[in-house]
Amino acid sequence: MLNAPGQDPANASADAPLRVALMSCAHTHAFSYAALLEARTDVDLVVADPDGYGDVRGVRVVGSYQDAWEAWPEGPDAIVVTSANAHHRELVLEAARRGVHVLCEKPLATTVADAEEMVAACREAGVVLMTAFPVHFSPAVQALRGAVADGTLGEIVGLTGTNNGKLPAGRDWFTDVELAGGGSLVDHTVHLAEILDSALGEPESVHAVSNRILYADRAGEGAETGGLVTLTYASGVVATIDCSWSMPADAPTWGGLTLQALGTGGQLQIDAFAQHVGGPGQWLPYGTDLDALLLDAFLAAVRAGEASAPTGEVGLRTVRVVAAAQESVRTGQPVALAEV
Repeated sequence: MLNAPGQDPANASADAPLRVALMSCAHTHAFSYAALLEARTDVDLVVADPDGYGDVRGVRVVGSYQDAWEAWPEGPDAIVVTSANAHHRELVLEAARRGVHVLCEKPLATTVADAEEMVAACREAGVVLMTAFPVHFSPAVQALRGAVADGTLGEIVGLTGTNNGKLPAGRDWFTDVELAGGGSLVDHTVHLAEILDSALGEPESVHAVSNRILYADRAGEGAETGGLVTLTYASGVVATIDCSWSMPADAPTWGGLTLQALGTGGQLQIDAFAQHVGGPGQWLPYGTDLDALLLDAFLAAVRAGEASAPTGEVGLRTVRVVAAAQESVRTGQPVALAEV
């Protein structure tokens, strides 16, 4: 194993369980990741709950990060970071110092400088750093990437994306600007920014507007609840991201993600969470488990000792998009990504 002298997951027996610590129960994805990891025979899981949420059960839970680092004599092989956004940096840097592989929730960090430091530290330590973008693995998203790449849609003219959701509840840090890094611009821009990055590369400039029209009485001070981010590429292609917390509180699910691509040869629209049945007040998903595919990719990367998409580098690039959007909101002007 990685932390034992002379051993590394890439050379260890395929039957040896990987020691994985899930760091924090602050993010809502911690529930899913813990359940999926606990069910695997190739993983020995420990969950750190330093904030005392107490609602991730059925697994080995410890009360501090230090307890998780020391849960095994050799330390963990990998960690999954599901803390509040502002705490990602310290956990990832500690993992790099210890030679431990990392899957980090999005956004990778709350500032570009922190994200750059995290990527550099993991690169220098020779450890895997991946960013938790489950929708990257959606069959619909893969179909869109393929259609853009093979020219099925002709020359791409523009793309329109929506990642709308409910105002986060039960985890108040999501609307705390200090802990989250912002409001809905931070929470709901990065998924689509990653998809666009995988299909088109980095944008040239970003223009954004935001407001607090919805849920202003419940959101943290200074946290925007609605936003529209426009990305312009060197080719002239324009893409928009509606990143608002605009779903009603009584909606049957948290929200959703759609993306429509318009080209000279046709158009393609995807709905990443279309696979569901239900009625009033009910939402029963079926089909592909995107969280499971993300964890499959990460654990394979840990064993191989080499990151696969979505990497820490794409996490950094999406943080740059968010930072540019925040600066654009502040100034009212488009912001060149090269200046962020």
